[in-house]
Amino acid sequence: MSLRFYDTATAQVRDFVPLVEGKASLYYCGATVQGLPHVGHIRSAIAFDQLTRWLRYRGLQVTVVRNVTDIDDKILAKAADSVGAEPAPGVVPDEPWWALAYRFEQEFAKAYDTLGVQRPTYEPRATGHIPEMHALIAALIERGHAYPALDASGDVYFDVRSWQKYGSLTRQNIDDMQAAPDAGPRGKRDPRDFALWKGHKEGEPETASWDSPWGRGRPGWHLECSAMVTKYLGTEFDIHGGGLDLRFPHHENEMAQSQAAGHGFANFWMHNGMVTFEGEKMSKSIGNTISPTQMLEQATPRVVRYYLGQAHYRSVLDYRPTSLQEAAAAVERIDGFLAKAAAKVDAAPAAVPEAFAAAMDDDLNVPQALAVLHETVRAGNTALAAGDNETVQRALGQVRAMTSVLGLDDATDAAAQSGPADAALDALVQDRLAERNAARAAKDWARADAIRDSLAAAGITVEDGADGVTWSVA
Repeated sequence: MSLRFYDTATAQVRDFVPLVEGKASLYYCGATVQGLPHVGHIRSAIAFDQLTRWLRYRGLQVTVVRNVTDIDDKILAKAADSVGAEPAPGVVPDEPWWALAYRFEQEFAKAYDTLGVQRPTYEPRATGHIPEMHALIAALIERGHAYPALDASGDVYFDVRSWQKYGSLTRQNIDDMQAAPDAGPRGKRDPRDFALWKGHKEGEPETASWDSPWGRGRPGWHLECSAMVTKYLGTEFDIHGGGLDLRFPHHENEMAQSQAAGHGFANFWMHNGMVTFEGEKMSKSIGNTISPTQMLEQATPRVVRYYLGQAHYRSVLDYRPTSLQEAAAAVERIDGFLAKAAAKVDAAPAAVPEAFAAAMDDDLNVPQALAVLHETVRAGNTALAAGDNETVQRALGQVRAMTSVLGLDDATDAAAQSGPADAALDALVQDRLAERNAARAAKDWARADAIRDSLAAAGITVEDGADGVTWSVA
């Protein structure tokens, strides 16, 4: 099967043929760094990390761009709230907007790294691309698709009615749309026109504005992505990704302004689904949210990554109180086989099974791919019990390949890393197992069972097999 992905713009699954043979270009929306990462940010990053890994596995040289929006109304508002604020968790009194943005940018980087999200090829900040934004605005004005505000605000707007395709990404009629919320209606030809450039307002920090042909100000949110993606990937590229909540207005506006400027822009639009809490939209106001930090307090990074990456990327991922426990059990099954198999045979990552490849080729069907992974684990365990080392070796190589593609070997589980503590634990357990073996040899079954029970109480699972005794952390 050839690679096939769902394209939001055409509302169909299409064959993926890279614009440049042997290469793939992907841009997906990163964070507006106004606060700590939420679970939706991380799910999106994991989904596009899985996509990147699979494209590379298929032999493509992938260039990935993920932006950082480090200038925005919300960032300025958060910084303004810090003026004179009392010290509190997550609040730095009198923090400049750029310091706040950088502080939260580092929190995102830490979360991505912890959960095994590979660093992008480029991670541009909006504030570093003001000249490119000016050039794009000028091109739109020259083509008749943008205009300086009709008042003295210094704003510049995109004229949505000048672009007949406006609304095509989300299949909306322009007359049914609400007014653009990023700037008031004054100075606009149409309330739906959105801001490309925002004139500097009284009370805003001088550092949050730049000189421009239209007066001092700062870029609009939608403009930032169009300018950055074309700088790093060109005016036409393979895939634009992001969360489903970004389709409108952000991606609709991105597509309109870029195509109106004469750019082919994205060949595919891919959007990941949202995360809900027991069937309901997460909302701080009703208290049904869970953050990545809270998840990591309950489970290891590999378990959290497994949970956030287990559903089909386009589907809703529903969180329940038992979700992480279920994910942990799945990861433990995989790890249990890897540990036992590695003790018997040695195998480098091999080719993934054909069924796994077919699932991933088919619009990144991770649930079906995971089913293949677990079936391979079951077959490997059966082979272990039967002493069939050839089958064990093959299964071990395949499992290692599949977990690598899914990023389950890159999340930073401290417990999964070998070190002095692991060596010390192994020495202590081996001593207890030696005592147990001696008790069994003396037919002191009560003593042998007591040792096994004491290890189990400490979270150590002991398994007796044809080739001896193995142990693992439950």
